[in-house]
Amino acid sequence: MRNVRLILVLAVVYIDMLGVGLAYPILPKLVQQLQHGDVSRASYVVGLIASAFALMQFFVAPLFGALSDRYGRRPMLLFSLAGSALSYLLMAVAPNLILLAVARLLAGAMAGSSTTAGAYIADITPPEKRAQSFGLIGAMFGLGFITGPIVGGLLGAIDLHLPFLVAGLLCVANFAFSYFALSESLEPENRRPFRLSEANPVGALREIGRYSSLYVLMAIFVLGVFANRVSEMTWVLYTSYRFHWTTFDAGLSLAAVGVIFVVGQGWFVRVLIRWIGERRAILLGLVMSAAVCIGYGTITKGWMMYLVMPFAVVAWTVAQPAVQGVMSRTVAANEQGLLQGAVSSVTALSSIFGPVIWTGLFGYFVSAAAPIVVPGAAFYVSAMVFLAALALAWRWEHTHPQREGFSSS
Repeated sequence: MRNVRLILVLAVVYIDMLGVGLAYPILPKLVQQLQHGDVSRASYVVGLIASAFALMQFFVAPLFGALSDRYGRRPMLLFSLAGSALSYLLMAVAPNLILLAVARLLAGAMAGSSTTAGAYIADITPPEKRAQSFGLIGAMFGLGFITGPIVGGLLGAIDLHLPFLVAGLLCVANFAFSYFALSESLEPENRRPFRLSEANPVGALREIGRYSSLYVLMAIFVLGVFANRVSEMTWVLYTSYRFHWTTFDAGLSLAAVGVIFVVGQGWFVRVLIRWIGERRAILLGLVMSAAVCIGYGTITKGWMMYLVMPFAVVAWTVAQPAVQGVMSRTVAANEQGLLQGAVSSVTALSSIFGPVIWTGLFGYFVSAAAPIVVPGAAFYVSAMVFLAALALAWRWEHTHPQREGFSSS
C-alpha cells in the first residue's frame, strides 16, 4: 500500500514539474522580448520576477504547512495545483510585464505542491528511508526537466506564450488526477491544532527551534539551495550570451541536467548513502558542487558543458536529500508539515535575494560598466557559497553528536 501511495504522489510531482519544465527555458526569452531584446536589462527583470515569486512563497509556505498538519495533505495539494493552473493560464495571455509579474506572484503563493508532497512522503515512509524517498522527489523534478524543456523549447519556437498554456492545462489534468487517485496520508491521530502564531515564517521557525539540531542543518540546506540557484537563474542567459545557444539548445541542455537529477536522486543517492552514510554524502556533495560551478564558469566551448554535467551526479544532487532526510527524522510525525513549511519559507527567503544576486552578477559582468567581462562570475561566487556551506557542515560534524545530525545509518 505504501509503495502504491508513493508512486501516486511521485506521479503528481512529475506532472507538476513537467509543466514547470515546459515554461522554464521560455520565461527569460519572453522577458527579453518584452524588453525589446536588451539582454542585460532582461537579466535584471528576470531576477526581480523570480524574487517576487520567492517572496510570496516565503510568507505562504508556513501557512500551507500548518494547514496541512491540521486538515491533511490532500486538500492543500489540490488547492496549490488549482492555483498553479490559474497562474500559468494568466502567463499564457500576458501581453506585458505587469500581468506576467502578477501571474508569477500568484504562482509563488500557490507553490505548495512540492512542499506538501514532501510532508506526504514523510507521512508514509519509515524515518531511516526518508533521505532516499526525498531523493525520488528530486528524480521526478529531473524527469520533468528531461521532457519539459525539450517540448517547451519546441513550443516556444512557435510562440513564446504557448508553453505556458500547455503548462496550465497540465496543472488542470494534475488536479483531476489527484482528486480521484490520491488518498490522504495524515492519520487523524497525527493531526495537530491550527495555530495562527505558527502559520508564518517567524512563528514556524520559533516552533521548530525546540529541536536544537535543526537550525544549523537548515542553514546548510538554505546555503546549498541558494548557491544551486545560479544555474536555474542564469543558465539560459549565460549559454545564450557565451555560446549563442538557441531556445532549443537551452532546452536540450536542461533535459540533460534532468537526466543527471533522475540518475543522482532516483538511484545514486540510495547507493551512496548506504555506502558512506548521510554525513559523508553531504560533505562530498558540497565539495563536488563547488567544483561543478567552477567548471561551468571556466569552460570556453558550449559542448564542454556536457563534460562538466556528469560530475553533478555527486554534487548537490545527493547532498540535498541527505540533509532533508536528517531534518525530517528530527521532528515528530504531527510536525512534518510545520517543518516542510519552515524549510520552504527560509529557502524562499534565500530565493528572494538569490535571483537578483545571480542575474545581477551575470548582467553586470557582461555589461559595459564592468571593469572586465567575466561571463562566469556568478558561477564562481556560487562555488564560494557552497564552500561556506561545506565549512559549516564540517564544523557541525565535529561539534555535535552523530545521533543529532549526520547519522550514517
